Amino acid sequence: MLKAKTLVFASLLSALCITGVTAAELKVGYVDTQRIFRDAPAAQKAAKKLESEFSRRDQELQRMAKQLQGLQEGLEKNSVTMSESERRTREKEFGDLSREFQRRQREFREDLNLRQNEENAAVIEKANRAIKQIAESEKYDLILQDVVWVSPRLDITERVIKALSDAK
Repeated sequence: MLKAKTLVFASLLSALCITGVTAAELKVGYVDTQRIFRDAPAAQKAAKKLESEFSRRDQELQRMAKQLQGLQEGLEKNSVTMSESERRTREKEFGDLSREFQRRQREFREDLNLRQNEENAAVIEKANRAIKQIAESEKYDLILQDVVWVSPRLDITERVIKALSDAK
């Protein structure tokens, strides 16, 4: 992956050199996508939407977890005084509930991840439109995302967040 990025960057630089563009003429910008996901109003709105969408299921899972904990404590505390058949019945009840809890928890995580990916894709799409608009209006030659290090003077993330705020 790193080799591919290095190769793309080297190719870009050589193409710029061939066309006669000097580093002084090159206008480069950088966007911090993690900051967009954290600070952009569209991302915050998406997070609140997901929270409200999944809060009921999360509360149900928490209720089931408490119920499981209560059953387990009851088994540990009273297993010596219970009859063999009662103990087996309670252990079966605990096992059934535990499997159901794990199934629901897995489904919850899968559904949440799917919805997070959908919402993140929508935020990225809006951000990319804003980045393209800024690049065209301010005549950027290159805008990078997700780099190892960049000078703060090249960071245009705040302008992208503002453009996303204005585009409500």
